[in-house]
Amino acid sequence: MIPAWFTSGDLPPGVHFATWREIEDRLSFNPRRQRLLAGFQRACEELRTAGCRLVYLDGSFVTRKEHPGDFDACWDVQNVDDRKLDPVFWDFSRGRAAQKRRFLGEFLPAQLPEGATGRAFMDFFQVNKLSGEPKGIVAVRLGRGGRK
Repeated sequence: MIPAWFTSGDLPPGVHFATWREIEDRLSFNPRRQRLLAGFQRACEELRTAGCRLVYLDGSFVTRKEHPGDFDACWDVQNVDDRKLDPVFWDFSRGRAAQKRRFLGEFLPAQLPEGATGRAFMDFFQVNKLSGEPKGIVAVRLGRGGRK
């Protein structure tokens, strides 16, 4: 469940599981955010088809920012069949430009370590880059049709 309030623009620390309806209601409150969410949903459907069952949503999309530039996401690699997974999810070249073009955001494997800190992306996403303070992320279970 996405908490009703945000501290300093970020979600309270922790992993907040949410339904698609909740994400739509709480985070897609203008046309820009609706477009970003549509890109996120397309990517989640492709991940679900390859066997992914859990995706974490982060970035300015899960803050109070009125017009986020994109979203950041990471996906659980467990149960994913690489033969069914589009190679774009492993394309990190040019700042993940192909992912951004296609989905309007970027996707990283949750268990892969982030370069500068060495923390898994799922953990890296739970720290505010500017303040170093803990913050929350949204988790989405991918079920039938890419929806919870």
